[in-house]
Amino acid sequence: MSRTGDSTSGPHLPGDDNADTVFSALLEDSAEDLYENAPCGYLSTLMDGTIAKINGTLLGWLGYERENLVGRKHFADLLTVGGRIYYETHIWPMLSMHGEAGGLALELVRADRSRLSILVTSVVKAGPDGTPQLIRTTIFDATDRRAYEQELQRARYAADLEREKAEREHQRVQKLVTTLQRSLLPPVLPQVPGMEVAAYYHPASAENVGGDFYDLFPLAGDRWGFFLGDVSGKGASAAAVTSLTRYTLRAAAVYDPDPIAVLENLNTVLHHRYRNDEPRFCTVVFGSLTPGMDGAELVLSTGGHTPAVLVRADGTTTLIEYRGGMLVGAVRKAKFTSVEIRLLPGDTVLFYTDGLTEARTRGRERFSEEQLRDLVADLGPTTAPALIEAITAVLAGFGDGVDDDTALLAMSIPPAGGQQA
Repeated sequence: MSRTGDSTSGPHLPGDDNADTVFSALLEDSAEDLYENAPCGYLSTLMDGTIAKINGTLLGWLGYERENLVGRKHFADLLTVGGRIYYETHIWPMLSMHGEAGGLALELVRADRSRLSILVTSVVKAGPDGTPQLIRTTIFDATDRRAYEQELQRARYAADLEREKAEREHQRVQKLVTTLQRSLLPPVLPQVPGMEVAAYYHPASAENVGGDFYDLFPLAGDRWGFFLGDVSGKGASAAAVTSLTRYTLRAAAVYDPDPIAVLENLNTVLHHRYRNDEPRFCTVVFGSLTPGMDGAELVLSTGGHTPAVLVRADGTTTLIEYRGGMLVGAVRKAKFTSVEIRLLPGDTVLFYTDGLTEARTRGRERFSEEQLRDLVADLGPTTAPALIEAITAVLAGFGDGVDDDTALLAMSIPPAGGQQA
């Protein structure tokens, strides 16, 4: 006689108790095995980002031992430089405000320094009293998805268009876009005493107005103001936000040139103007510049922007990390910080938008902040015009790998005993 699902029906066969015990143990083992060897990565962190628990799948992808991560590393430590900035300026505010953030594309850095494209979903676990305790994160390998998206993009470009009609429309739109884009950029940069300055704008499309912008202008006394940034979106609506942003930055700098105060002013304007039906925001770095007899003093404040590249006269090249600068216009009371830099004779600093570091090389890999730093380092000590010329050539070499507009702004101090270009 066979057993049924009801333990009270039928005779009690020898060994049933032992079978139930084994079955329960298997269920427990299966739950632990499911966590450790799931087809996705699982990660639990404290609210400050410290890794508290990680499953075997994610450890295998990364090539780390568990004891090297748990309690020792933060989740942000596993991300690229750009990913860490994105986590601090986008993901963390989303988790703080909404308790969750999903479907986010990032890149992890493995133990061997190679990169892994991932999709991330995080939720905040709260205690009985509602106090946040942990952040639980699920991570999916997005390598195949990235390749699939690239194949779709190439297929779209391969589609045949109505040639004659498209050409006429292209010429009309191109003329309008060029005219509008020029109105959003300074026609020429002013001459700053004792310094060399250079800039370049690389449009990804001749048919759409981009949201990248830059400017350099004199302030009271011997101080100068400058900014470079990127408004979300494209087209006429993005152009309107860009125009408002440039006007606000200039006006705010005249009223109070402190870079933090300038970004706070811009954040108030953008959040008030676009907080309802059409939310708009931007990333931007604003700086005040004071040239001197033996160099220049820079005070920089950033709103979620890419790290600048600093090249010293001896060729030492570093990324200028900004801590705590939030996206401008996204939240009502965004927090901004500042950093001070002194440029000495022979030093050069480069500011850029993420169209450069998100471009794809001929090998279809992302041109990262680290690759930009290495490229600049290979140039050795350089000047602002020479640096802009070199990066312009790099952008041209990407071909169709440039998906977003790029703005560049460089400043340098002529070498001691040298002549200003």
